[in-house]
Amino acid sequence: MRILFHYENTPGRVGALSQAWPAAQIERATDRPTLVMLAHPHCPCTAASVGELAQIMARLQGRVAAYVLFIKPKGAGRDWDDTSLRRSADAIPGVKVVFDLDGVKARRFGAETSGHTLLFSVDGRLLFSGGITASRGHAGDNAGESAIVALVNNQTPARTQTLVFGCALANRNETGPTALCLK
Repeated sequence: MRILFHYENTPGRVGALSQAWPAAQIERATDRPTLVMLAHPHCPCTAASVGELAQIMARLQGRVAAYVLFIKPKGAGRDWDDTSLRRSADAIPGVKVVFDLDGVKARRFGAETSGHTLLFSVDGRLLFSGGITASRGHAGDNAGESAIVALVNNQTPARTQTLVFGCALANRNETGPTALCLK
């Protein structure tokens, strides 16, 4: 039990985050904030994050542009990213699903863990960075979701950074909780 509890509550890695919108070949909205979630289509932990994203989008009703960037390794087959997770993200009104060949865009944003969510202002400044679940694979009220909703509503959130719980976006032959997720 202790090992499972530790695993559920061990956050993933965060890379060197860009404090401004990077050159990522996706278009930032200029009339509202832009949200970007970086995800691995085979990460079971990220299903909760996509569910939370659906709630955020329903609450904000078009006041935020949103993308989910799904990592696709070079050489992966055509159907590699045809997962229920990708289909769930694709079904959220107002969310654009983008494929990120070999994680190039994820690296530009500085994300290393599936479910990492970023919110950028109209002028491209990073407003929020982190996860939108309280622990690995668990949906429900959390500081990340509250922060994003507050920021889009021009309120001051309690936090602008949260921990990210999910699988590693790239296989770095590592050991530990993030490596276990996809094995």
